[in-house]
Amino acid sequence: MPWSLTIGRLGETAIRIHVTFLLFLVWIWAAYYRSGGSQAAWEGVLFVALLFFCVLLHELGHVFAARRYGVKTPDITLWPFGGIANLERIPEKPSQELVVAIAGPAVNVVIALVLLAVLSFTLAGGDLKAEDLAKIEDPRTSMLVKLAGANIFLVLFNLIPAFPMDGGRVLRALLAMKMGFARATALAASIGQGLAIGLGLLGIFTNPMLMIIGVFVFLAASGEAGQVQLREASRGHIVADAMITHFETLGPQATVDDAAEALIRSTQKEFPVVDGAGHLRGVLTRDAMIRALKDQGPSTPVIDVMQHDIPTVEARSKLDAALKLITSAQVPAVGVLDTAGGRLVGLLTPENVGELMMIHVARDARAERDKGLST
Repeated sequence: MPWSLTIGRLGETAIRIHVTFLLFLVWIWAAYYRSGGSQAAWEGVLFVALLFFCVLLHELGHVFAARRYGVKTPDITLWPFGGIANLERIPEKPSQELVVAIAGPAVNVVIALVLLAVLSFTLAGGDLKAEDLAKIEDPRTSMLVKLAGANIFLVLFNLIPAFPMDGGRVLRALLAMKMGFARATALAASIGQGLAIGLGLLGIFTNPMLMIIGVFVFLAASGEAGQVQLREASRGHIVADAMITHFETLGPQATVDDAAEALIRSTQKEFPVVDGAGHLRGVLTRDAMIRALKDQGPSTPVIDVMQHDIPTVEARSKLDAALKLITSAQVPAVGVLDTAGGRLVGLLTPENVGELMMIHVARDARAERDKGLST
């Protein structure tokens, strides 16, 4: 993930911190310093660091549960708003996804119980009340009480039945035990979007932050549903079913001005750069072309501004594997080669795969409607 620093590894899983998290720590220090001085500032940073250590343990709960079912986790990234464990794939069985989803909050339950047990044997726990656990921002609250309260909050928040929280995945896993995975995802996403709308309306009259959370949850639910639809649409297809076969190419000697002319006379957004033997050298995107026209001039060779190291697949390759390649490599397109001479015969872009998905969804809807009419 861009702008993230690897701070360690646990087996095959890299543990990373996004640079915005470091900026977040600086902001925390400054905010506490203004209200309570240097000691309060360092205590605030320590609390946030310990809290995010608990978040890391939460994500490791997902990782170890996923490993049990043979699902790899390339990395964990800590952001200011939490942690993300990048699972290689969703477990195949709903019961497995249920275990993986619940493993993270289960870790926070264990942490909270351990902290409460420690507090019960200290003076601080003698008069501990439930409302004290909610006073996370009160400087008079002890560090252990703050951490116990924060872990309880993490459990409750993550079990909200909406994507991207673990509760959304728990809900989908339970629904998928009774219906297909795609239908379960669509229903869970709809429930999450309903909750997001409720949060947004509540935020209008209470806390505007709830409106921001509502928008985030709504978009995340839509994104999860779209990803599953895309996966279902690609299942059973090969790259040749979705690739573009009619497209303009540019030679290595072409200039940005040549590319601009090709942009005007076609509907393409990505232009493959190929040599005389038809081998792919790179891809020039529309955005890179416009930037080059503005910053470097129309006579700039396209080979200087194109994106290199474009992955390639064969036309008979599985479509879902090619989609993963687009996502993992973060490229605008994948080149499709013939099996004989390695010549470029097609392009695979997220846009034309999305068009395949729309056709797939429309056909399924028509089939369901025809089935209903026949019965």
